[in-house]
Amino acid sequence: MQLYFTGIIIAVSTFLIIGVFHPIVIKTEYHTGTRFWWIFLLTGVAAIASALFVENVIVSSVLGVTGASLLWSIGELFDQKKRVKKGWFPMNPKRKHEYEDK
Repeated sequence: MQLYFTGIIIAVSTFLIIGVFHPIVIKTEYHTGTRFWWIFLLTGVAAIASALFVENVIVSSVLGVTGASLLWSIGELFDQKKRVKKGWFPMNPKRKHEYEDK
């Protein structure tokens, strides 16, 4: 009997990638706000584009999932700012003025 681990490796990788991006979004918003959202965009597009040229299924899948997670993180970064305004997460006191309504 032959066992194939490709699906499990991709599933675990996806789980870990998503898990890693959760604190990245929180830390990024805390330290820099939303001004670097474009870095998530560029790296996400680059990762997805790279996935198109990689023949290895596992590596290509990990690049695709990483790219999709980076793009999803853009929305989460702006949502995180809203969560901070609601008091659900700590506000960076050095950037308090960014949360004030104008």
